[in-house]
Amino acid sequence: MAPNPTIMQAVEQLGYRVTVGDVATQAGLNVAQASQGLLALASDAGGHMQVSDTGDIIYLFPKDFRSILRNKYLQLQLQEWWKKAWGILFYLIRISFGIFLIVSIVLITISIILIMLALNSDRDSDNRGGDFSGGFFYFPDFFWYLSPDYDARQRERRREKSNLNFFEAVFSFLFGDGNPNTKLEERRWKEIATVIRHNRGAIAAEQIAPYLDDIGEGSAKEYEDYMLPVLTRFNGQPKVSPEGEIVYDFPELQVSAAKKKRRRSMSAYLEEFPWRFSAASSGQIMLSAGLGVANFVGALVLGSLLRDGAVAAQIGGLVAFAHGIYWLLLAYGTGFLVVPLIRYFWIQWRNSKIAERNGDRLSRARQLTDPDSALQHKIAYAQQFAAEKVLGDEDLVYSTETDLLEQEVERSQKTDAEWQKRLQQESEE
Repeated sequence: MAPNPTIMQAVEQLGYRVTVGDVATQAGLNVAQASQGLLALASDAGGHMQVSDTGDIIYLFPKDFRSILRNKYLQLQLQEWWKKAWGILFYLIRISFGIFLIVSIVLITISIILIMLALNSDRDSDNRGGDFSGGFFYFPDFFWYLSPDYDARQRERRREKSNLNFFEAVFSFLFGDGNPNTKLEERRWKEIATVIRHNRGAIAAEQIAPYLDDIGEGSAKEYEDYMLPVLTRFNGQPKVSPEGEIVYDFPELQVSAAKKKRRRSMSAYLEEFPWRFSAASSGQIMLSAGLGVANFVGALVLGSLLRDGAVAAQIGGLVAFAHGIYWLLLAYGTGFLVVPLIRYFWIQWRNSKIAERNGDRLSRARQLTDPDSALQHKIAYAQQFAAEKVLGDEDLVYSTETDLLEQEVERSQKTDAEWQKRLQQESEE
């Protein structure tokens, strides 16, 4: 079984020397999952375990452990290959919608021109007159993008900042840019673990509430049922004060392998990001919408000209091909306008729900900025269980890095040195 990539990334970010609590906080993982994952990673990547005199375990990994795993596991190699291949494949899928739009407009436009030429030729042969150019005056909307000031309009749109090219912008206009909250759960548990760490492993439930969605009503809220998933995930233990208040202690998040030089920034509450209609610039959106309208109207006009199938059969070639796939062209043109329209109203509804949840969490966070006396007393009681333990080399009693006999000799020498130091101090007194 391949190691957990989330744990691998956390180990790298933490400097290759970690405890279970470090990884659980960094990655927002369940403590049991982090513990099991670290054991598996240490076994597969040639890591070492260091045991302190209090029984806490530190995991030490070589900095090239990914190379070790890559050589050992074909599955990891395939995952990395597929990640690169999917990136290329998905990019091709994204730009294909813009390419099909341009091809559709060109095909429709050329087909209309060929049909109009054929119709004008028939009129001339019947001495009905008609000006060739007059036929095009009925369809000026299809050629707006060929107008003389098109380049000037494009230069003005380019001034707007956008990291997307035209084809990427078309996909963004159609389908958006994905869920901005795909990592919401990961962020949630990282924030909760960070709050617990910031408070040295002991907290009141109100300090966690700003990071949860639903804390219940009535008795469920009063008895703090919403804390059960947090306790399960991080091996927490409830503590009851003499007044009957409940606080929570998380021993495994109180132990760290290294003193953090800079504490991780902590948000006051978990904020969900609103959905964006598109990451494309306004100019790119207008261009995509304009081309979509031109494509749709062109498909309708082409359909009216192709009502008599004899015209397509008579002209043949490209017109016959357009006639054969006409319903595909019309369906694409319709969907190109309908999909963004539906998505726009769906985003408005979705964002209203997000704003409501953010407002609820923000109101809970504000209770902590100006806590009442009961909450202050509760938080103060929780701090009686607060502790922070950083394990250094002097705390170690065993490590898999060196032979057990060598460690016993070193420990004996260390003990003898301490006794000699004490005896010398006593003789000086």
